[in-house]
Amino acid sequence: MRFDTKAIHGGDQKPDPQTGAVNVPVYLTSTYAQSSPGVTKGYDYSRTANPTRAVLERTIADLEGGVGGLAFSSGLGAFGTFLWSLKSGSRILAGDDLYGGTVRLLEHARRTWGLAPQYVDLRSPEQLERALSESAARVVYFETPTNPLLTVLDIAEISRRAHAAGATVVVDNTFATPYLQRPLELGADVVLHSTTKYLGGHSDIVGGALVFRDQETYEQLKWLQNAAGAVPSPLDCFLVLRGIHTLGARMRAHQAGATAIAQALTNQPQVKRVIYPGLASHPQHEVARRQMSGFGGMVSMELNGGTEEAQKFLSRLKYFYLGESLGGVESLVEAPALMTHQSIPKEDRERRGITDSLLRLSVGIEDPQDLVDDVLGALRG
Repeated sequence: MRFDTKAIHGGDQKPDPQTGAVNVPVYLTSTYAQSSPGVTKGYDYSRTANPTRAVLERTIADLEGGVGGLAFSSGLGAFGTFLWSLKSGSRILAGDDLYGGTVRLLEHARRTWGLAPQYVDLRSPEQLERALSESAARVVYFETPTNPLLTVLDIAEISRRAHAAGATVVVDNTFATPYLQRPLELGADVVLHSTTKYLGGHSDIVGGALVFRDQETYEQLKWLQNAAGAVPSPLDCFLVLRGIHTLGARMRAHQAGATAIAQALTNQPQVKRVIYPGLASHPQHEVARRQMSGFGGMVSMELNGGTEEAQKFLSRLKYFYLGESLGGVESLVEAPALMTHQSIPKEDRERRGITDSLLRLSVGIEDPQDLVDDVLGALRG
């Protein structure tokens, strides 16, 4: 099946055999009747497994090309459960441009679980090699494109070097989605998603997922998923499945709008820089062309000036709502330094290029020209 067909028919999404309902039923039950002690129809308690969740997990695994998938109550719930699979003292090499909540969780794991995260500029093969050679790393973890600077990291090259050193590669594929990028096919071992974002696509659920390349890791994390219990509700699983049905169509629309906005912002005197992997000026444009089938719906921009100029711009927008999160049908804008990445110390943010006038745009599926007019009008006052 091609992607758009798989999004609707993959993961064994079939009409309900009892009623013919074309959508997967929402099984709102906590427990299941057993014919005798320990004899079930495959389900005994919904923390362990639920039929609606099972279809979602199979579908995401199908889209990513994995042996199995696991759904969680949030992206951080998925990542936190993965961290629990590591032994105390395990060393994690993490990309140095990460979502602020991920950094917060890694630092908590350092203080209380005895894990040892180290942040590395994974654009540099030399820095990665040096970090891998200093001591044994258990995991290499990164986003691509990154949040909020949209750095594109070479999954195949990082995976090759990490595997040579005996490390597991985990890639957050939230921004690209499996429609544009499939890390497992490029050598990664585990893929992470915040299904809150593009997979759900309608800003009405919070969820996460992990997808695995090998059965052993999948089984290990499946046991932890049940033990930890950070699972989504059946209704949330249904809503993510509904979103996945239109993922391809929505990603094409997101990308059309993002491309139009990135091109329109280029050379505007009020704009210091525009960051979008689809622009030839993007430092990793060629990497993005090689490992992605498109460039996505996220655009970052830095205004000339500081917080005051950014606040004026934000106050003039009509169609971009000021809000955290991303990947919904509506357009959103946020100031990472003041919102999603505020928990990162100011000196660390500025060293990474997250200034007070950096803005992150999640381009929705509205008409691209309306969005371009909105952004340019807000720039000009």
